[in-house]
Amino acid sequence: MKGREITRAVKLCDEKGKLNQVSVGWARHPMVYCNLKGSFLRKKKWNYWCMTNREALFSVTVSHLDYAAVIFAYIYDFTTRKFVEKSILIPLGKGLSIPDNVQDSIYFKGKGVHVSIKDEEHVTKLNVSWLNFFEDKPLEAQFNIVRKTDHESLNVVIPWSNSRFQFTSKQVALPTEGKVSWSQGDYTFQMSDSFATLDFGRGKWPYRSKWNWGAASGFADGYRIGLNFGGQWTDNTGQTENGIIIDQKLHKIHEDLDWVYDHHDYMKPWVIHSPNNKRVKLMFEPIFERVSKTNLGIIKSNVHQMIGYYSGTVETDDGQTIQIQRLLGWAEDHQARW
Repeated sequence: MKGREITRAVKLCDEKGKLNQVSVGWARHPMVYCNLKGSFLRKKKWNYWCMTNREALFSVTVSHLDYAAVIFAYIYDFTTRKFVEKSILIPLGKGLSIPDNVQDSIYFKGKGVHVSIKDEEHVTKLNVSWLNFFEDKPLEAQFNIVRKTDHESLNVVIPWSNSRFQFTSKQVALPTEGKVSWSQGDYTFQMSDSFATLDFGRGKWPYRSKWNWGAASGFADGYRIGLNFGGQWTDNTGQTENGIIIDQKLHKIHEDLDWVYDHHDYMKPWVIHSPNNKRVKLMFEPIFERVSKTNLGIIKSNVHQMIGYYSGTVETDDGQTIQIQRLLGWAEDHQARW
């Protein structure tokens, strides 16, 4: 079933804070204005950024869960296999500015952490300074991420009900340049071979949630390509967050995908495929497992995010088959009570 394509700006919520039914669908650009209000404890906001090249993967997330804000960053060195992650919890999100819309600026400073994400025309300037990140030494990261208006993205409103819904903007294969420095090394990211991914989310979530998410960026068959796939959380809603970006153009995949993996051994290969056609036929081979667990009584989460490589084929809207060999990305299994 094909969801409705949104081609004009629209509000996510009506005047009472309920889902605006006109916003339900998908778009090639972030046209949904996330005017969230009310529903205390159910509103969730986050901006997850991840930058990759051949040397390293660096990620920073700024999130506000209504009762608290969480900021975390991690880095993975592909040569040494060194991985370090740090996080901070800010009760009620004091001091954090995280507005409602995709290209609004974000700012936080406190607890030895400074994060600034600022849009200047078609470039997003991302800066992270984290005191005592590892071995009592700091991490510094600066990136310029190109986000031109002709670079399409995957934007979807998922409707669970009139009171529970989510807008997501997945932006993959964005050109980026920058530098990360920490106690284990310095990494230079150049436009020619570096990629940025944004996972932007704004919505009102049920208490219990689970999802799969996979993404990748790189070059395949002579194209600059980005992948974004989701599962579980969109089931039975009539919408999906599945799509591929080829040379800045979105090819939307409207059907649910099958995710096949071993819940007892996430390091075994995963298979992600479209069961009824040839749109997606991929194997994902993990090289590293990031595990993040939180248990604060009624607040619990369990994340297994695998970093690795996609290989196989994807098919464009016009039936062209694109061969993919070892496209760098990730796939995750996430369960939450929040």
